[in-house]
Amino acid sequence: MTYWFVLRFFAVLDIERCDLNISTNKSSHHTDLFGDDILIVRRGQNFTVTLHLKPGSKEFKQGETKFTLIVETGPLPRKESDTKVSFGLSDSTVDTDWSASAITGPSGNTVSVSINSSPNSPIGLYSLTLDQEGQKTTLGQFVLLYNAWCQRDAVYMPSESKRKEYILGQHGVIYRGTYKRISGTPWNFGQFESGILDICLKILDVNPKFVSDADKDCSGRRNPIYVTRVLSAMINSNDEGGVLVGEWYDFEGGVHPGTWTGSGKILRQWAKSGPVRFGQCWVFAAVACTVSRALGIPCRVVTNFGSAHDTNANLVIENFYDENGEDMSDDSIWNFHVWVDSWMTRPDLGEDFDGWQASDPTPQEKSEGVYCCGPAPLKAIKEGELTRKYDAPFIFAEVNVIDKVQLSNGRMVEFGGSTKSVGRFISTKAVGRDERHDITHQYKYAEGSTEERKVYEKAQHHNKLQKRGEEPGLYLKIKLADSMIVGSDFVVNAILKNNCMDTRTCSFLFFARAVGYNGRKGESCGFTSDKVEVPSGEEKRLSLKLEYSSYGPVITSDRQIKLSAVTVDKQTINFYKAEKVIVLDEPNVEVKLVGDIRVNEPVTAEVTMLNPLPEPLKDCSFSAEGPGLTGGEIIMKKIGSIGPKEEAKASLEFTPTVVGSSVLLVGFDSNKLKNIKTYISVGVKEKAQPVA
Repeated sequence: MTYWFVLRFFAVLDIERCDLNISTNKSSHHTDLFGDDILIVRRGQNFTVTLHLKPGSKEFKQGETKFTLIVETGPLPRKESDTKVSFGLSDSTVDTDWSASAITGPSGNTVSVSINSSPNSPIGLYSLTLDQEGQKTTLGQFVLLYNAWCQRDAVYMPSESKRKEYILGQHGVIYRGTYKRISGTPWNFGQFESGILDICLKILDVNPKFVSDADKDCSGRRNPIYVTRVLSAMINSNDEGGVLVGEWYDFEGGVHPGTWTGSGKILRQWAKSGPVRFGQCWVFAAVACTVSRALGIPCRVVTNFGSAHDTNANLVIENFYDENGEDMSDDSIWNFHVWVDSWMTRPDLGEDFDGWQASDPTPQEKSEGVYCCGPAPLKAIKEGELTRKYDAPFIFAEVNVIDKVQLSNGRMVEFGGSTKSVGRFISTKAVGRDERHDITHQYKYAEGSTEERKVYEKAQHHNKLQKRGEEPGLYLKIKLADSMIVGSDFVVNAILKNNCMDTRTCSFLFFARAVGYNGRKGESCGFTSDKVEVPSGEEKRLSLKLEYSSYGPVITSDRQIKLSAVTVDKQTINFYKAEKVIVLDEPNVEVKLVGDIRVNEPVTAEVTMLNPLPEPLKDCSFSAEGPGLTGGEIIMKKIGSIGPKEEAKASLEFTPTVVGSSVLLVGFDSNKLKNIKTYISVGVKEKAQPVA
């Protein structure tokens, strides 16, 4: 991310160079441990740069000389997104917003400029520019981090000893084993090692939210809640571009998780060659802790002994047994499981939920469509406030369990006093000491206490409100096909289940029609119906084949189809309905960059896409654009018509103008397939020097 500072002078200063005072600024901002030769500062705090004037330059006069500073971050900085900020000189800086003041140096040919960043600024890489009546001078770049030392920052932590542990601590202890045999494993977080901060910022820059909407993502980085959620998804590789591949059985072709001793090697390997094989929960958590601390978010690694995995999302782990004692449950309990807690305020929930927030980067269940979990306030988990964002029910279930027995008549009877098997000896490293600190009391009340029982009853009430389809009556749902790429024919099913005590006779109808992203209904593209008898406890299925010849002519470029299933119970004349909107999968656009990618040298991108339709595509074209890659222009290549099931090909040439990492966005358009997008990360190197 980049912020620009603009300073506006009535008399233009002739600037020879700018000294960012890296050593002094890093020392005062608690960033001097970083091994990178770049200015790294924390938001909401002053830093100083020195302007060296050329001999004969006009003199800087305080109160008379004016200039503007511009700070920018992200590939498309905008004032509306707070990723571009311009501000002039004041008598003194303020601690609530971007501001600057300046004085003449002792020698008379220097100007000392004091800059204060907003405590709510997006974090990331910034550029700093000075503007004098339209004459702009680039002063340099700096990285802006969260600031646990600043009271106005969302990650403010009042305890200096805790800041030293949870921000500055480079080494730690991760607890594993069983609650009866807890062992500590040392770990090198290495957040200050050279190059690690760049990699942490790269993780943010390749996350799917950034690729989908870079402006919104960069703006969102002002909020540690948002960034923590992104990291929870990006530390694992289950979704696109993540750091670690999880594996619990076969370790061929990778590193056994128990071999890792630190985060640095994992992060460097990811930056060099993509997802790293392999990790398990403590490795995921340790890497997440490294990245969080590097970015300035206080973070600790937490181990839960007897950790449960809720497979049916009913808020508690239910171990089902038959009367012979055979385990019938799908839920599982691990000996231990490791996640992270991050410290921040929760203005979205209220100050009662400020403080430690649990998040789990180990891929277990999807949240909002991706494998991530949290951040969820520990207060919400402890109090059973399970509607609080994010994923409080899942984390609550990891530390609570209920055992039940199924009698021969089908009735479930709960065992008493069975919650003690999970959520035990929840542990983290003590502050300032290599000792175990038990934090179970921060997650749950004492076993058997009145408070614990109230929390359990609250969770059970929440669970009942969340249940769907298991009450007496008819239950209707829609099941989709595994593959639904545009151009193909596929089958969807409506399933009617009878939970009544007697057979029901029903009219069964299943519709499909095109729909726009805004909900506007289009034309019909499929219909079937039947009259069915459904015995008690059984289900009937109504299949609908969606053929391209029917949906192709009526769908919009959004490629959405709305499915509606309706049934009428003839005995009671009750109506039941289920609806689901599907988005047809689009074809993949493949992008291959040819040759070495260096600044100011032409690069060729070979792009291909297979036409999935059983008909020709007309007016086909590929396009490409990228900040620092295509000169702010969209490169277009028209390729005419492509036959059914044929491959579209094109070569797109561009010349990078900026060294560093960027993203090339590639699109395909035609008369029948529109807005097909993909992207590829591009690393631009310095121009090769001629051999002497």
